Amino acid sequence: MSQVQTGLDLTGIQKKVVAGEYGDALVDLEQVLSSRPDEPEALYMRAVCQRYQRRFDEAAECLERLKAVAPDHGRGHQEEGHLYRAMGDDHSALSAYGRACQLNPALVASWKAQLEILVQLGRTAEAQQIKAQLEWLQALPKPLVAVMDLISQGKLLKAEDICRRFLQKIPHHVEAMRLLADISIGFGILEDAEFLLESALKFKPDNIRVRMDYIQALRKRQKFEKALAEAKTLLDTSPDNVQFQSLYAIEAMQTGDYDTALALFDKILSRVPGDANTLTSKGHALKTCGRVDEAVGCYKGSLKSNPNHGEAYFSLANLKIYTFSDSEIEEMHRQEANTNLTHMQRVYLCFALGKAYEDKGEYASAFKYYDRGNHLKKLQSRYRAESMTGEMRAQQAVCTRELFERRSGAGHPAPDPIFIVGLPRAGSTLLEQILSSHSQVDGTLELPNILSLSQRLRRMGRDKGCADYPEILGHLSDEELQQFGEEYIRDTRIHRRGAPFFIDKMPNNFRHIGLIRLILPNARIIDARRHPMACCFSGYKQLFAEGQEFSYDLRNIGTYYRDYVELMDHWDRVLPGFVLRVQYEDVVADLRGQVRRLLEFCGLPFEQACLEFHKTERNVRTPSSEQVRQPIFRSGVEQWRYFEPWLAPLKEALGEAVLERCEQSSQQDSSIGGVGT
Repeated sequence: MSQVQTGLDLTGIQKKVVAGEYGDALVDLEQVLSSRPDEPEALYMRAVCQRYQRRFDEAAECLERLKAVAPDHGRGHQEEGHLYRAMGDDHSALSAYGRACQLNPALVASWKAQLEILVQLGRTAEAQQIKAQLEWLQALPKPLVAVMDLISQGKLLKAEDICRRFLQKIPHHVEAMRLLADISIGFGILEDAEFLLESALKFKPDNIRVRMDYIQALRKRQKFEKALAEAKTLLDTSPDNVQFQSLYAIEAMQTGDYDTALALFDKILSRVPGDANTLTSKGHALKTCGRVDEAVGCYKGSLKSNPNHGEAYFSLANLKIYTFSDSEIEEMHRQEANTNLTHMQRVYLCFALGKAYEDKGEYASAFKYYDRGNHLKKLQSRYRAESMTGEMRAQQAVCTRELFERRSGAGHPAPDPIFIVGLPRAGSTLLEQILSSHSQVDGTLELPNILSLSQRLRRMGRDKGCADYPEILGHLSDEELQQFGEEYIRDTRIHRRGAPFFIDKMPNNFRHIGLIRLILPNARIIDARRHPMACCFSGYKQLFAEGQEFSYDLRNIGTYYRDYVELMDHWDRVLPGFVLRVQYEDVVADLRGQVRRLLEFCGLPFEQACLEFHKTERNVRTPSSEQVRQPIFRSGVEQWRYFEPWLAPLKEALGEAVLERCEQSSQQDSSIGGVGT
């Protein structure tokens, strides 16, 4: 049965359910489920029909199956609430309705049911909160409730269409603008989201929802000072509001003010002892500051308060130096079997279990959970490997030697930036820690500025109806290139501490080296490279905070690495000597030699602190934060070989040429410029 046919069948079946023809609907649903046993909408409708026929046990079994295949199905949790109510279990119903509203705040029936139950139970204060939310929702225009519902289901294109049509009729409707901004964030169009929310605030500066979303959009764009100022504005309206305090603490962390953040987290915990989310956030702050034992205490405290808080288990695993006990592994298994977990909590647990079994040397079990976590994460992704390959090939077609010769002398001459590019988990944090240990270099973050500029240029070309990015690079004037370079230096200044040079370690900038050369011709670029199998598998077993969507599939990550090597070869041909290639394995084998090579390329005098990088006290926000606070280690170089029996798809995607070339290059000495690897 095709997907289109199934869709038509489900539409017809839905009409039968609405009409109360439950018997006929169930017959049709069994036919659908015989060919597609995990079809969420079919499972949902079957549970509805079974409840109306008072077949409660069958309905409960069906809902358990639905939650297993679609844990974030809001209506499924709502239906579970209806089922519990029909069975006379109001307390369980209340929990189910609460989960439903958390997953899909547009479910009016769940808000109403919560209100009725809370009133019956005499829980007046909670009932008033639910009543306020229900009244707000019922006051919204119906098209916007539909948009909210579609966003919760992940149907962003349809949600965007309805929202834009609504705004054409009522252009300055603040909630519509907020929802459209939410959709833009879902699509990764952060600049549009920021503009929409900033505009909405001008119309209604007292709208708390809009301001909170605006702060989050600013944070995603790494406009941390501005986000902090907005969070302060919000906090000033209600200084004792715990939610506002938490938001301000998070923004303080982003600006590097960990003392303020930790003080606020402690203030919150004095009022809400054991709050799992606050303890986890406090743990993140402590980890970044290198206070690992205290971070572990916070994560464990979070789990004591909320044993199914998967993020805390993953945070322990993500320290890289924490080993789970057998009892903790047993508890993770118990939680993973809980069908009421959200999709992301299950993802967190799978990656944590993968790390737990890897540490025990049980590699088959470790791979099973890494693979399951990646599969679940990929379900949320829109990544297409062929599209990314096309983008990288376009860079090669546009960014020719002739282009760079023709634009020689253009751009901003500042030599300040040192870009570290490559793939995640290739050793970029190690190189950053080495260089930022130098007195003349500031370490910063994975800065989004170049990626944001590439998106801006893409829109600029489309708006003018001319060239797309990267084609537009050949049409920019010298003045524009100068301006973009100046903007980059100005906008990144917030992350610097006064040293003459600074590091931008956004790995994906390797796709935009042509743009960097045109706007900042005197920048240094370092390609952090690692053995393809080691690099790709290390990325596969890492759950990233956001982005890096290619990493959740072995074939996709192998293809991405192959395309990366091909594009870096192109940069070496058209910009010889502009990029220094540093092989992770070479750094492990000859730290002193590679440090001297790095410093020479950057035009920096040798400093002993660069060899003793693990002693440098600085805040490190990447997954490697604890590893770079230790002397260099060799144990991770060949770790991937324990998993080799399951990595055939990765090898196939990489191709023999890439693997053979790596083996050959590992036998050769590195040379300055690094263009021959």
